[in-house]
Formats: sequence, C-alpha cells, structure tokens
Amino acid sequence: QVQVVESGGGLVQPGGSLRLSCVASGSILKINYMDWDRQAPGKQRELVARITSRGQTHYADFVKGRFTISRDNVRNTVYLQMNSLEPEDTAVYYCNAYGIQNIGSTFDSWGQGTQVTVSS
Repeated sequence: QVQVVESGGGLVQPGGSLRLSCVASGSILKINYMDWDRQAPGKQRELVARITSRGQTHYADFVKGRFTISRDNVRNTVYLQMNSLEPEDTAVYYCNAYGIQNIGSTFDSWGQGTQVTVSS
C-alpha cells in the first residue's frame, strides 16, 4: 500500500507565493510520475502539473510561467512552487503518485488534499 500526504496550503494574498509539498510512502519500488491536480468549488478536478521520474515536466496552460514542479526522487517527494497567485487559483490541491510497488503491482495513490485560498 502506498500513502500520499500533502502539506503547505493556506491563505495568501493575490500576487503572493506558496510552496506545496507531497510525500509518498509505503511499499514503493518505483514512482513513474507525480502530479498536482486541483479542484475548485463547483468545478471538475484538473491537472496542474506533472513530473516524471526522469524529470520531464508538463504544465497546464493556466499555470505556465507561474508554477514550478520539482521532485526529490530519493525522498519520494514532489513540490509545487506557486508564484503570482490569483484568486482563480483558489482550490483544493491534490497530489497523485503513480508507479510500481515492491510486489510488482502498480499503484495510483491520491492524497487528501490541501486547501489553497487566494484572497485579499
């Protein structure tokens, strides 16, 4: 079993910054990729950014140039540095990890989410 735990959310003023962290733990052989997704009230969950085990990144158009995803493969940790935050970025941010367990089966694990609120 693989657990994913996010941290770092909070309240920030427009134009401010926050850094989210996510740690995956458990019977992990390899993490293929880790995502940050978000869900705003009344809206569907959407992909924000993804990083592969090789460090390849993908960003949603609405965060390009403002958010940066990075990863520590040794610690099974992924970060999301969010700059120039806008009220539209207000959402619950979820971390997702996809990979292979020690027993050989795949896993696709989500965290409980961390609230990010951008407001003056």
